[in-house]
Formats: sequence, structure tokens, C-alpha cells
Amino acid sequence: MAGLTDADGLYFIGNATMVIRYGGFTLLTDPNFLRRGQRAFLGYGLNSRRLRDPAISIDELPRMDAVILSHLHGDHWDRVTTRHLDRDLPIVTTSHASRGLARRGFGRTRPLRVWQEHEFIKQGRSVRITAMPGRHGFGLAGRLLPPVMGSMLEFGPAGGATELRMYISGDTLMYDDLKEIPRRYPDIDLGVVHLGGTTLFGLSMVTMDARQGADWTEMIRCRRVVPVHYDDYTVMKSGLPDYEAEARDRGFMDKVRAVGRGTSMPFGDFARTAKR
Repeated sequence: MAGLTDADGLYFIGNATMVIRYGGFTLLTDPNFLRRGQRAFLGYGLNSRRLRDPAISIDELPRMDAVILSHLHGDHWDRVTTRHLDRDLPIVTTSHASRGLARRGFGRTRPLRVWQEHEFIKQGRSVRITAMPGRHGFGLAGRLLPPVMGSMLEFGPAGGATELRMYISGDTLMYDDLKEIPRRYPDIDLGVVHLGGTTLFGLSMVTMDARQGADWTEMIRCRRVVPVHYDDYTVMKSGLPDYEAEARDRGFMDKVRAVGRGTSMPFGDFARTAKR
């Protein structure tokens, strides 16, 4: 796997932060550029120390077409991003995050409710982004944490057939609403699953651990899976080896493509045009 290049592919920066390039579009997900030892503020006096540096700094990013933000939380949108990200970039996110970003001077948000979509068109090419269900927590944690969305990305010629369909889970737990996703999208090329078994208050799990991540993988039935969001912060209790062990035990390890930080995974045969 290569580093950040101009080629189509997924470049992993760290946590849930990726650069996604396909068909002339360059997208950034959940920008988090805090350095090792710095703390992400999670609200209500909660914070978590970063354990690993991002692969690149924010000033090393390529020119972006848009940002996809799953939710407004300190490990997905941090103070470095607020200070240094281009305020003219379109940001596709939740209504809650859109309001928060407007207060920080980011006026080009595209707030989506679940199943709503926004399309970007550029030089005859399209990427359609549709908000997927997500639930960050239940009980007290669910009431305190910000609303979250997953994202379905569909790339192809404007007005034409989808060439690449990619689903990013966002910081969700398994719950019944997710069952609608494979019913509506039975043919997903690539899934990006947020893991970590993130635990708040010492007891409430608010992102999928290895077991739930394996349940998600079996339910969504995507062709390939890239795990992210599993070892960057002290609140994460379930790492990549745990998920890979579940994948081996359940017989789907051939689907898993772990992308090291600072490396890229070419989309290659993920694209439907390459399968014909």
C-alpha cells in the first residue's frame, strides 16, 4: 500500500479521518488532527488523550471537494480543524453539527436527516452522499452524546450508473434501524466500520466493539471491509486484533482490509467498472 497519492483510493490518516479519492473527487472524513498526548474534549467535562499521531498534519492535505462529518465530537472535529480548515469547504453532516459549525464560522454545511441525500457534480461526474441511520449510545449516554449519521457514498457519471458504492458506519452501535441499510442497498462494494468499543463513564459503550463490528459486517454484507477508529484514544477498549480475531472465527477474514495509517488502499477491483 502506498502513501497519499493522486490515485483513486482510501488514505488512512488516523482515528476516523480518511482522504477518499475517486472519479475526480477528493473527500475528507471526520477531520481529527490532534497530536499524541493532546486531549479531545467530548463534552460534559469528559475528555480523552490521543495515543497516536495522525499520519499527516492538516496543512499537508490535498485540495478537497467536501468534508463528510459523522457528528460533532472532539475526536471527529477538533480545535485544530476549527482553526485551520478552509471555511469555504462544503460539509455534509447532521443538522446538529451544522448548527454547531455555523457558530464556528463554517457556513457551507449540507445538513441531512436519515435517508436524505446531497449530490456533488464536477466535470460530468457525480458523488451522491446519503445519510444512514446511526445511534451513538443508549440510556444516559444516548441522551448526552451528539446525533450521529453514517454515510453512503455513490460515485459515477452524472445521471449514470453507480461505479463505486461505499458505506461509512459512523460512530454507531448495533440497533434495529441499521437492518434497513442492506434492504435498501444490497450491493455495497466497500464498508468502513468504526470500532473501538469506546467506553464513557467507565461503563457505557458508545461505539462498536469487535463483536458488534463483526455483527455489523455480517449484516451489511459488503464485499470488502476497512476497520478504523480503534486505537487512537484512551477511551477505546477494543482494538483491531480483537476484530480480526472475530473475523477469523466467523469466516470472513478474506473481506477485511486493514489500512495502516499513512498508507493508501487503491480501489482497484472494488469499482464495478473494473469487474466487467
